Amino acid sequence: MHGPHAVTAADIPALNRLFADAFTERYRRDGMGAVRVPPLNPDIWMYAVQDAGDGAMLWRDAEQSLVAFNVAHRSGTEGWMGPLAVRTDQQGLGLGRMIVQEAITRLRDARVTTLGLETMPRTVDNIGFYSRLGFLPGCLTITLGRDVPSGVTRGAAIVLSQVGKEERAALVAGCRICLQAAAPGYDFTREIALTAELKLGDTVVVTEGGVVRGFAMWHSAPLAEARRADELRVLKLFAPTPAVLLALIQGVESVSRRLRIGRVAVRCQGRFTDAYAALIDRGYAVRWTDLRMTLVGYAEPDLAPGAVLLSNWEI
Repeated sequence: MHGPHAVTAADIPALNRLFADAFTERYRRDGMGAVRVPPLNPDIWMYAVQDAGDGAMLWRDAEQSLVAFNVAHRSGTEGWMGPLAVRTDQQGLGLGRMIVQEAITRLRDARVTTLGLETMPRTVDNIGFYSRLGFLPGCLTITLGRDVPSGVTRGAAIVLSQVGKEERAALVAGCRICLQAAAPGYDFTREIALTAELKLGDTVVVTEGGVVRGFAMWHSAPLAEARRADELRVLKLFAPTPAVLLALIQGVESVSRRLRIGRVAVRCQGRFTDAYAALIDRGYAVRWTDLRMTLVGYAEPDLAPGAVLLSNWEI
């Protein structure tokens, strides 16, 4: 095997096949043989690859066929990796350890202060594997969903695509400023811009007195290949108070109704118990869980009481 090599657009079909095969096999080994993981929407792959930049890595065998990949992302000082996989016929040979260590090295060299990943909590093999590489288990990331009823209004939320270019630039800068006041070094403005550029979704912003107080970036493009859009997925959200959180969720819900999608999914980290309870009270139901793990010495930052920072560590 040789690499790492940079992932290009031409690699996405092979990457997609390896991803679907490897994760389907993982479900089979977990006793869920009926589960078939579909290939992802190529536009979502393009987002992941462009977001990761030189952190999107692949390895090939002697015949130049794809054998493994890892996508390491950095948003300012937040670093995480995923998805990553090794071809099923090459598993158990130490390649997984190598591609994870390569991502750790790259993210450390980029001076991140948070370095993590997510894995399926029932898959003890994965948890043990990452633990031996220095990752510690943290909270669950709980995916919640709600079919939004009609009549939800946008309220105080501003949709970035519906304002002029200059105002939009000022609001995006405000998103960076308010986030870094709570989590120094974190910066999601590249993801916000890339989401708009690739037409995958949008961002809603809440302001007070002309100052950005919080934001929620979402994707409405279908996650799986050749499927229609069936939910609006919140990928990044920052709110300094419960009131701002609810205003952002209301804004996202109103957009989902306008787009005639009607369902919203939020991946809430379990450490934000008040936010989780607020979503449950609003009618959101638990759909899925992932285990969040961080490298020793690279934990997520503590926030002020009442503040919420939801950062999706999946594409």
